[in-house]
Amino acid sequence: MKIGIIGCGWAFDIYMASWAEGRGLEIAGVSDSDPARLDVVCRHYGLRRYENNAALLADTGVAIVVNLTPPSSHYRVTKSALEAGKHVYSEKPLATDLEQARELFALAEANGLYLCCAPSNVLGDSAQTMWKAVEDGAVGDVRIVYAELDGSPLRLQRPETWRSKTGAPFPWAHELEMGCTWEHAGYYLSLMCAMFGPVKSVTAFSKRTVPDKMDPPLDPSDTPDFSVACLDFHSGIVGRLTCSIGPPWDHRFRVIGDKGMLATDTYRHYRCPVRLVGFTRLPMKGFQMASVRGNTLLQRLFGVNGRRLDLAGIAPPPPPPPPPRAVVEHPHMARQAEGTRARMAGQDARRGRTGRRGPRRATPLPAARFHLPRHRIDPRDPSRRRARQNPCSGIALRPSNLAGADAPECARLPGGSAPAASGASPRMRDRGTARHARVPFGNEPDFSAVI
Repeated sequence: MKIGIIGCGWAFDIYMASWAEGRGLEIAGVSDSDPARLDVVCRHYGLRRYENNAALLADTGVAIVVNLTPPSSHYRVTKSALEAGKHVYSEKPLATDLEQARELFALAEANGLYLCCAPSNVLGDSAQTMWKAVEDGAVGDVRIVYAELDGSPLRLQRPETWRSKTGAPFPWAHELEMGCTWEHAGYYLSLMCAMFGPVKSVTAFSKRTVPDKMDPPLDPSDTPDFSVACLDFHSGIVGRLTCSIGPPWDHRFRVIGDKGMLATDTYRHYRCPVRLVGFTRLPMKGFQMASVRGNTLLQRLFGVNGRRLDLAGIAPPPPPPPPPRAVVEHPHMARQAEGTRARMAGQDARRGRTGRRGPRRATPLPAARFHLPRHRIDPRDPSRRRARQNPCSGIALRPSNLAGADAPECARLPGGSAPAASGASPRMRDRGTARHARVPFGNEPDFSAVI
């Protein structure tokens, strides 16, 4: 299925970093309002360029449009793609107005098209593990959900110097003008609604707490940089979602039930560890003790951090089968191979190998005749002393409790005789083992078939 991408900014390089995981998808081309930026991207990734969005939407080979434009353009670009009969996957937010979002969904439904929006971290291994644990009753009846989306102070990290793989600047002005709620709340809000259903009511508060974010002043300059929302779900669960860019980094997500708690550290790492803490007497006592909270060893003894769950993600689709390999034989190689076969036939005729057995074959003998099992060797075994004197004699293998007809097939010599049995001192028994063994030439089969 062919995909057209509109927008080649900062987010575009993030998508391309994981594009190889999307099997069965092909990028038909890209478009961007900045021609210089479009040239850089097309040269770097070897992609086809469309001169404008209209040219991309007019291509009948494009089935899906990925909208990676700035948030202020999401509604306009997505609506144009739906009107052109394309399925759409848009970056967050879908629109900056609730009525616009409803209009887009109505338009997609009327045209029989799919309309999707980021984020998709609900499909990650960590989210799937927590969801499965909740449905399996690992924490009992869920009562409270806490989601933290606190980012480190952005003004201290010099975001104006950040660049993507192909040199796109980080859109820090758009991030601050839109606000942390619009930009980040969807990561955990989508997960909470997927796990616990729709929300009945919201009680929220927001405020601008950092007036000197950046120079020059932003437009608008009063965008809140802190927000907290209390969510009352129809299922009876209560959730709290906090977004800010003032406090230090904190992206914890916790699901609290009457029997325990599930916790993970971040939404950004899709395979972030998930821990289950049982509400038993010892961990609950450890939570209250400052000496335990500040000591890693005591935390383990009290079980404060719980146990780590095995991640259970969605299995990726199987890879496509490899294309058939065409065998092309070069004329020179064909002549060389024919000459080799002629020389081998002549050698067989001179050595008398063209009789009952026929010409030389490349059929290998059973592996057991070449790689015998590892048994210890008795230095006092007379057959070993004979091997030092006569190179044509073999080394008998010694399992001390096997002899004659009781020896297994893999321990028998090719002629049918079993290895000799004899005792060995404990000291010698602890020494090295024999990986291979020679067998008497008298009992040896005709190895000439593979030489």
